Amino acid sequence: MHQQLGATLTGFAGWLMPLRYGSETAEHLAVRRTAGLFDLSHMGEITVTGPDAAAALDHALTGQLSAVTPGRARYTMMCAEDGGVLDDLVVYRVAGEQFLVVANAANTATVDAELRRRSAGFDARVTDQTADYALIAIQGPEAAGVLAPLTDVPLGDLKYYAGQRASVTGRAVWLARTGYTGEDGFEIFCPPDDAEPIWHALANAGAPAGLVPAGLAARDTLRLEAGMPLYGNELGPDVTPYDAGLGRVIKLEKPGGFVGAAALAERAKAGPRRVLAGLTLASRRVPRHGYAVLAGRRACGIVTSGAPSPTLGTPIAMAYLEPDVIHDPEPGLAVDIRGRAEPADLIDLPFYRRSRA
Repeated sequence: MHQQLGATLTGFAGWLMPLRYGSETAEHLAVRRTAGLFDLSHMGEITVTGPDAAAALDHALTGQLSAVTPGRARYTMMCAEDGGVLDDLVVYRVAGEQFLVVANAANTATVDAELRRRSAGFDARVTDQTADYALIAIQGPEAAGVLAPLTDVPLGDLKYYAGQRASVTGRAVWLARTGYTGEDGFEIFCPPDDAEPIWHALANAGAPAGLVPAGLAARDTLRLEAGMPLYGNELGPDVTPYDAGLGRVIKLEKPGGFVGAAALAERAKAGPRRVLAGLTLASRRVPRHGYAVLAGRRACGIVTSGAPSPTLGTPIAMAYLEPDVIHDPEPGLAVDIRGRAEPADLIDLPFYRRSRA
């Protein structure tokens, strides 16, 4: 289907995925202005079920999943004993004893294995159900208007970071108001055989509003503008959630603790070794992952993600910087782009925040 739509396909974590269908800038702007349709079937889906499912997840992850009510979701992380991030996750509480853990494609096997190991001793069952799900996302200010006639759920009642069993085009799905673009939108978890008809129905319903299919390239620039971290760039085993400015996902006060809690408690006392920050450049040259950030002539950090921002019209980047540079960026910051220091301005994340009026 993606080939028929003219997609440029690329290998990604063992999957063949649409990178773009035409202009990635046009796809990006469609999501910001109207709506975009994404195939996210590469994401991992792991269920944790049983009487101790909530307790097992409290032990395995940084967040307090036992406090999540059925029908709601929580952004959280799985950390190693030393506090390094093994993956960032969205966890839905589908029912009292049933959770759906959504993992990054490259980390699904690790998350599955660690959940099994960390659930030992709990009355909980961990099942990798990635092959049982396709995942379609519709994102953008027109997403609700496009989806509403195709579902039996009153979308006005579905809160952000909530999900429920629903029907889309008469097919049973798990419908969630979540996404990775900085816009309002929905993610539809469905059986693989239902993916193509659901996709076509959404595409046809959204065409008059300006909806277009969007690939991984647009998804990356959208999440970058929204200041959302990407595993392998802003997150990894050598990074703690505190470094990434995501200390809010760590619940050190949880009864019984969790894997990595001791190391993260020490990190909380010591303060971050580096700080994730936003940079904008007046130059048209683009900072890329791995480029050095300079304070004067001294290297003081490294770019984790960078791209031209279609919304802002200027190159942007996220970078890890030394903490003292954040408080006093003098004598001025620059990014070393192929041997040339391009001046950069420090900016609070996110670069873009949608209007909620």
